[in-house]
Order: sequence, then structure tokens, then C-alpha cells
Amino acid sequence: MKRARWMPRSIESLRGYTLASLARDLSAGVTVGLVAIPLAMAFAVASGVPPQAGIYTAVTAGFIISALGGSRTQIGGPTGAFVVIVASIVAKFGLNGLALIGIMAGCILILMGLTGLGKAIRFIPRPVTIGFTNGIALLIASTQIKDFFGIMAPSIPGDFAGRLLVVAKNAHTAHLSSMAIAGSSLAIILLSQRANKRVPGSILAIIVSTIVIVLFHLDVPTIGSIYGGIPQEIPHLILPKFEGVDLLQLMPAALTVAFLAAVESLLSAVVADSMTGDRHKPDVELVAQGIANIASPFFGGIPATGAIARTATNIRSGAQTPMAGMIHALTLLIVLLVAAPLARFIPLATLAAVLMVVAYNMGEWREIAGILRMSKADIGVWIATFMLTMFADLPTAVGVGIVLAALLYVYRIGETTTVSAVTQAYIENARAHTLHDKVIPGGVTLLRIHGPFLFGTTDKLDRATADIDRLERVVILRLRNMTAIDATGAHAIETLALRLRDAGKTMVLCGAMKQPARLLRRSPILARLGAENVLPNIEAALARARAIAGTMDGSH
Repeated sequence: MKRARWMPRSIESLRGYTLASLARDLSAGVTVGLVAIPLAMAFAVASGVPPQAGIYTAVTAGFIISALGGSRTQIGGPTGAFVVIVASIVAKFGLNGLALIGIMAGCILILMGLTGLGKAIRFIPRPVTIGFTNGIALLIASTQIKDFFGIMAPSIPGDFAGRLLVVAKNAHTAHLSSMAIAGSSLAIILLSQRANKRVPGSILAIIVSTIVIVLFHLDVPTIGSIYGGIPQEIPHLILPKFEGVDLLQLMPAALTVAFLAAVESLLSAVVADSMTGDRHKPDVELVAQGIANIASPFFGGIPATGAIARTATNIRSGAQTPMAGMIHALTLLIVLLVAAPLARFIPLATLAAVLMVVAYNMGEWREIAGILRMSKADIGVWIATFMLTMFADLPTAVGVGIVLAALLYVYRIGETTTVSAVTQAYIENARAHTLHDKVIPGGVTLLRIHGPFLFGTTDKLDRATADIDRLERVVILRLRNMTAIDATGAHAIETLALRLRDAGKTMVLCGAMKQPARLLRRSPILARLGAENVLPNIEAALARARAIAGTMDGSH
């Protein structure tokens, strides 16, 4: 049993693996490999390292994460979340310092996995994750303004405000050809997304812009003019230098990289679970992420983690097992060996356009409206995390956000304690809520939440509803004994409602007490369910369930 707990999903997937599974994994792996090519180069360039470092990372770390990880469909590699952090590390400690920090972060990740900290992801409240995701997205976009507009500036500061100030002062140096290439690349990517073509928009933009550069001999910065091209070779072993290095000085950066890698990879795995109905092994995933981050620097790579967008692409392309992720890494290696000489013509303006789209897509901007409907305290946690991410640093932002959320947690727990007199009116009112004299009709699943439903507890609802097919056509979620809820809890209920809708089922909420009812009214969930499916007590909810079941029976 203990051995099974630590077994990678790739080995578990071998049982019952067929040629049909291989065909689907092959198709998905090649597709996501093509998607990863421009992203890997763009993330590397934005991080201040040569473009091939991004490809080396996707090949080395991507293969290891899929081979040893705890998710069936996770795709690993360089991500946008690391761009600002890696760039600051390179500026302060150089490439050798980055390699050592990556190795140290890998060791920390392995330790986190072995000690069971993979489950701690649930203790990061939603306003905190949304806040730093919003902030990172804007930081990434700000790093690409220079290349997008072809602005000539001697050096770009690492801080957000200083970066915008330098760009604004040098705006008069903007290059028309670079702007035209960036704008047309952006249009190609966006139009391709709308057309839903098989060829990834970023690949199409790179091909078109590179052809234009070569045919018209445009004088714009390219990978070749800035970096001298990409070597046409297999990543080779590079030994970092440990002598003369103060490892304690590197420790804060290593902790930052490890923390971000853990959060990003586990969030990505959770997204994958919601799309596939699978359940990942968080501790196994962290150990795999650690091994991948130790190996990556030895082959010229940078820090890696689970990539949400590429993981989603992998699943939508039909991936069945971690074999798809390994094929994705091999696809990148083949492209590197075959087409590397052509990469020198790729304009940096196109890579900037690719990252602008990445920044927008990863920003989770639609979630802001939901946060703003929550309590003032939740909004305050989000604002604090967002502003500190932008103008301080990620560890400070997340640390302050979690401390504020923890204080809010204590406050909400305190609010759940009540003292009141039991009157005859109270007893009569309770009759509609009691289950003792009620009959649950066929076709109805009744679930209840007992106690505070705050960040750190929402995984219990996920576990109870993991197998959505086993739930009946109507699912009643009884909230009578749910004493408090926050933004994370509201999002968990909303996510379940969407999963049930996609499965052709209906959710009915009933019996919410004062604080949960007030917060749920502000969230989008009531609009999604409809007022007729939000009832004051279990008696009304069961009547509504019978009506829904009768309608369904009549429709058949």
C-alpha cells in the first residue's frame, strides 16, 4: 500500500495500456510539443537567458515531470510565473547562481513532497492565488513592452514602476517595423484562437513573421542578432560551480522558486483533475518537480513547474497517460535537432506578442468580478496580494496575503459561535429543516456541509464528488450546518455546479445560514443556478428535486 502511494502515474498507467491509448497520447504529445516551442523560447528570452535554455528546460524537466509525476496529464516546463523571478536572479547572481538556486529549489521540493506538504496547497486562499496571478501577468506584460514596440533603452530596471518609467522616457525610439511585426503576430494568434485551427496560433505567427523578415530583409532584433541563434545539438551536461559561492545568500531565492513551483504545479494538477475526473498524487508530483528542477540546470535549463495552459491543451488533444507528456518533450528535442538553424530569423517582437497573449490568458481577469462580490475582507486580501506582487515581491505578497487570510479565518470562526434562546417559534421553524421525517426520492443525491467551509477545507467537497457519474440527476447541497464560508468555499461550490451542469445534472442549494447566504448572494453561483434552485430549507429543496426529476422523466 505504501509502495503504491509513491508510485508514479506513468507506471500505474502501463496496466491496460493499448495501441489506441498510444495513438491518442502520440497525437496529444506532438500537438502540445508544437505549442510549447514558441512559449519555451519566449519565457527564456523574457527571463534574461538564451532562448535555447527554455527548450532545454521543456525537454529535460518536461520529460522527468511526466515520467515520475503524480498526475496523468500534467505538462511541465518553463512558465510565465517564473519570468520575473528568474530575470531578477540572473541580474543579481548570474547564470551560475541561477543554476545553483534551481538545484537548491529542487531539493526543497523533494523535501516538501516527502514530508507530505503537497496537501498544503489547499491552505492558500483563493483571493491570494488570484491576486498574485493577476500581478504576475501584469509583470510579464510589462517586461515585453520594450521588444513589442522595438524601444531602444540602455537597460530595463527589474522593478515594475522603474520599468514603466524607463520605457516611457524612451518611447520616442519605438521602431515601426517591430511594431508592425508584433501587431501582425498578435492578430494572427488571436484570430487563430477564434478559428480553432489545428496549427497553434503562436507557431503560425512565428512562421509568418520569420518569412516576412527573410523576404523583406527587415532590420528588427531577432534571436540571431541578439543571441547568435540556437545550437543544433542535444543538451549536454553542464556542471555548476559551487566554489566561492555563499549558498546561504542564495537560500531566499531558492525558497521563492520552490514555493512558486509547488503552488503552480499543484494548481495545474488540480485543473487537470477537474477536466479529466482524475485525482493526482500531490506528494509524488512535488518529488518529481524537485528531481526535474535539480536535473534542469545540469543541461542548461531554468526552473520548471506544471504549465496550466499546456496541460489543458494536452487534455483537450486527447492525452490518456503521462506518455503524452514524455512525447511532448521528445517532440521538442526533434524540432531542436532539425530546425534549430532557422530559429535565428525569429523576431523578438513576435515572441513579445506571444508572451502578451500568455500574460492575458494566465491573468484570470474574469475571476476579479467574482472576488469583488465577496466580503470586504476578501477584497482586501486580494488587493494586498496584488499590489505587493506588483510593487514588492512574490514571497512578501503571498506571505502577507496568507497572514491576512489566516486572521480573517480566525475572525470568521469566531463569528460562528452563537448563543440564543430556544423558543416555540424556533422549534416550529426548525421543522422545515429537519431530515428525520423526510423521504429522499429516487434520482436525488443529498450532500451536506457541516462546519465552516473556508480555505483549507474545500478539498473535502472535491473528494466527496470526485466520481461525478455516481451522483444522481439532482444533487441537493444542504448548507443548514455550514456556519461560515469564504471566497474559496464559494468558488468550490460554483465549480461543482459547473461540473454537474456539464454532466447533465442539476444542483439545488438549501438552508444557508446568515453569513453564507449573504456571501453566496454576492457570488456568481446564484445566477448560474437560478433563483428557483436556491431554497430556504430541505423541505422546499426536496419538493424542487421532485419537480426536476419529473420534468426529466417527462422529457424522456
